[in-house]
Amino acid sequence: QVQLVESGGGLVQPGGSLRLSCAASGFTFSNYGMSWYRQTPGKERELVAGISRAFSITSYADSVKGRFTISRDNAKSTVYLQMNSLKSEDTAVYFCNAGGRYWGQGTQVTVSA
Repeated sequence: QVQLVESGGGLVQPGGSLRLSCAASGFTFSNYGMSWYRQTPGKERELVAGISRAFSITSYADSVKGRFTISRDNAKSTVYLQMNSLKSEDTAVYFCNAGGRYWGQGTQVTVSA
């Protein structure tokens, strides 16, 4: 059974940091490119960052470039999203995705004073 379980969300002040984790199981993690998406009410899900299955090549949305870092640990079947210099507009539910095929349940990130 495929599972993607996100964790690490919460409430943080503007300028603060959070690290999201997504633990995968039920499939061969190292064979999949991994991505983080986010969604706010009434809007489409937005691609935030991606990391390839080979060589860990990364890509980012312009809105988070220089502030967010995606990484993966194939030994732990886990992908991470380090989020620094958070802004109120980063508030969203963040989802983990495997290969465009599998989704996690999401974790809420709220940036507010």
